[in-house]
Amino acid sequence: MSLTFLSLLFRFILAVGWTVDLRTTPDNYLQFPSAAPFKIALFADLHFGENAWTDWGPKQDVNSVKVMSTVLDKENPDFVVYLGDVVTANNIMVGNASLYWDQAISPTKARGIPWASVFGNHDDAPFVWPMKWFSDSGIPQLRCPAANSSHLGEEDCSFRGTPRLELMRNEIMDNALSYSKTGPKELWPSVSNYVLQLSSSNDPRSPVAFLYFMDSGGGSYPEVLSGTQAKWFDSKSNELNPDSRVPEIIFWHIPSIAYGRVAPTFLPLSFCVGSINKESVAAQEAEMGIMKLLQERPSVKAVFVGHNHGLDWCCPYKKLWLCFARHSGYGGYGNWARGARILEITQQPFSLKSWIRMEDGHTHSEVILSS
Repeated sequence: MSLTFLSLLFRFILAVGWTVDLRTTPDNYLQFPSAAPFKIALFADLHFGENAWTDWGPKQDVNSVKVMSTVLDKENPDFVVYLGDVVTANNIMVGNASLYWDQAISPTKARGIPWASVFGNHDDAPFVWPMKWFSDSGIPQLRCPAANSSHLGEEDCSFRGTPRLELMRNEIMDNALSYSKTGPKELWPSVSNYVLQLSSSNDPRSPVAFLYFMDSGGGSYPEVLSGTQAKWFDSKSNELNPDSRVPEIIFWHIPSIAYGRVAPTFLPLSFCVGSINKESVAAQEAEMGIMKLLQERPSVKAVFVGHNHGLDWCCPYKKLWLCFARHSGYGGYGNWARGARILEITQQPFSLKSWIRMEDGHTHSEVILSS
């Protein structure tokens, strides 16, 4: 069966709105492979496809692959989280940003490491026309998908963007190692909302932690975690973890307003742990209830976000921690050294530890987030 036929079939399914189970595995749980700690690498703000019409842009993508490869080879994680802004869709000329998305996940996929992703504000942003294109120099040549790709041809060689739903479905359809989900339909256009259970090495039915992934918006709709998402988390967490006995760890892209409240003025003299504090927190547009739920729930240990490239700290907030990842990609603003936040989860007794692994191989900013 040809790729062209499969692509046509998939587009027909999307067009008519059929519900289809795109894979039978993996399930909704991860499992400790042994009594050893479970390690997660967070890749934030990769921004693949930035300035895709230039020679500079593709070079930055190559550099981003090098950063991820260093982290993966040094840390050998059990799982990877792509924490939003995987691509810069507002710079991508081809109709399907999945071409660049595939490049971004390639180092993880090549090593056989499972992963999950959430969306950021750039992943399905509309194309922004550079003003210089309307000068005498003219619009640069459009670089279309390769003839042997799964795209259909010239109709996909355009300036339209790729919606969140199609990006996620493409990732799931093409990758058996992906644990990403399209999330409940009642939360759309917010797509990347789902929960994974991290199970004991002895029993897949015995949870050690619940990992919540949430879509903080941006791009095609406002930068916010909605009240409906907050209700979904409240309902889901009480269903899965009614007595709050099992620790819960949260991932989304754009920091909540609470991050601005705890942001350190002078990092070395604060209770925060990190190495860079070079900008103000660029928070979501509004607070719709999620933070109130998290701070009142004793099982929630930490929230991890990206978005701000010049921040990599973890700060205590109420009874939990608010943490930034580290800018991992060479796309995006800022010239700070790249790296990735690493999480290490121990099952008995439960503990959550984190540090930053840099592109040069060094580590720093180790912090115990729960013990």
